[in-house]
Amino acid sequence: QLQLVESGGGLVRPGGSLRLSCAASGFTLDDYGILWFRQAPGKEREGISCIGSSHLSIKYTDSAEGRFTISRDNAKNTAYLQMNGLKPEDTSVYYCGAKSWLQYCSGDPFVYNPEHWGQGTPVTVSA
Repeated sequence: QLQLVESGGGLVRPGGSLRLSCAASGFTLDDYGILWFRQAPGKEREGISCIGSSHLSIKYTDSAEGRFTISRDNAKNTAYLQMNGLKPEDTSVYYCGAKSWLQYCSGDPFVYNPEHWGQGTPVTVSA
């Protein structure tokens, strides 16, 4: 079964940190770009970060720039999103997606529809 499994979400105070993981099973991530999205209740899905199958290609949207760090470990078949300096407005369900042959995160990579999606992991930032 081909799937992505996310973990690492939870409740954190403003200013805190979380590291989200996105583990693939049934396929290898080597030839996939990884996209992280989030969606808050009543809002549209928002792309926040991309890492291409070329590890050197990384992109952040304004909401993530300077606070979030995306990475991947192909040996572990897992991608990560380190989130620091969390704010209440970061409260959302976070999803990872794997898009085949997305080597570089140029242009707007979030228009691409990943072939594989995680189930989502909720993040709540609250005092």
